[in-house]
Amino acid sequence: MAEDFNTRIVREFRENKGRVGEPFEGLPMLLMHHVGARTGTPRTTPLRWFDDDGRYVVVASAAGDPENPAWYHNLKANPNVTAAVADGGGYVQTVQVHAEELTGDERERIWTTIKDNNGGFADYEKKARGRTIPLIALTPREQAW
Repeated sequence: MAEDFNTRIVREFRENKGRVGEPFEGLPMLLMHHVGARTGTPRTTPLRWFDDDGRYVVVASAAGDPENPAWYHNLKANPNVTAAVADGGGYVQTVQVHAEELTGDERERIWTTIKDNNGGFADYEKKARGRTIPLIALTPREQAW
């Protein structure tokens, strides 16, 4: 049986010190370790991240699906998670983080920057059929007040 997309990215991340192939080659990635909101089952999700003053911002785009991804609901139910964070250059660190959805002007500022510099996210927004794509800030817990 062929490996699914996320499984391949997780495997590449683990085998290559955070480096993965296309479509994320050279980009900062993380593996978010979280638990299912209903099941409590441990999950690992690979995500591209964007720096915002020491926070790791991830995008709940679901590639433009009209529904939020399952991991979004898991973070809403259990916001304290662990992330293996890679910088795209072979450095990985494990960080305890607190997840918080960004709203208002803060969300708009960051979302505009992400879309302006990463055209695929603007495409996802169009495909999402009016769904506001959530941005989640993962703040290292020693910084989360």
